[in-house]
Amino acid sequence: MHNQTQADPPKKTALVTGGSRGIGRGIALALAEAGYEIMITHYRDDVMAERTAEEIARLSGRVCTVREGDLREAEEAVGTVAEAIRAMGQIDVLINNAGIGMYSSITELPLAHLDDTMNLNFRAPMLLMREASKDMIEAGRGGNIINIVSTHAERAYPGDAVYGGLKAALKRATESVALDLSPYGIRVNCIAPGGILVREREPFHDQIGAKIPLGRVGIPEDIAQAALWLVSDHASYITGITVRIDGGLILPGMPEDGESTWGFRKVQPFTVNS
Repeated sequence: MHNQTQADPPKKTALVTGGSRGIGRGIALALAEAGYEIMITHYRDDVMAERTAEEIARLSGRVCTVREGDLREAEEAVGTVAEAIRAMGQIDVLINNAGIGMYSSITELPLAHLDDTMNLNFRAPMLLMREASKDMIEAGRGGNIINIVSTHAERAYPGDAVYGGLKAALKRATESVALDLSPYGIRVNCIAPGGILVREREPFHDQIGAKIPLGRVGIPEDIAQAALWLVSDHASYITGITVRIDGGLILPGMPEDGESTWGFRKVQPFTVNS
């Protein structure tokens, strides 16, 4: 375990929700490599969480705290911040990454779908920000919060009223929270990924990548490096913004499945008959 000496820089800590795999894991690893002490959360993903925690500890030289819990429950969100403070002593960075993607036409919208997505994708980040910011303010150190939203916050898709609508709500809420916390030196921003490879690569991903303007799907490291920059002093004059990281995916209006017919796929080459 790491023992701080006078030569060491000040301790920095980060709480990353949904940190066992995918984007959350990528961000946690990047912060660990930069010297942050990390706590990750997960829900029923014990094996991957332990593997990720071991890698984080190797990179940071500090024990990685792991908390399993269902952030759809308000008490779990509050308890997560309390445990992070107990385990690490402070929270300098909060990454609200945990979320679910559930889709349904409005005519067939199940109540459970609505409640689960609202509670995890919107209410949990709000509660986590509330609890973490109170500690940041009391400590007087400033801090950083990043909410992971989505390109779905900007572009509508069929069946996406709940997921996309709540990501848009979190993006807008972030702007107000940034104003609430700016007097305390706490910066609050969003990252909006699009088309990121978060599980095993399949041929489908390369097919989609070929349709993205930059020619590939994204990887968690693409998001992680942006997050690392946003919480650094290099971005000290930035708050209340959303950084879209999608390889140009939504610029031409292309749907993510690459198969539907709206957007630029409707446009036919212009020809002149002579």
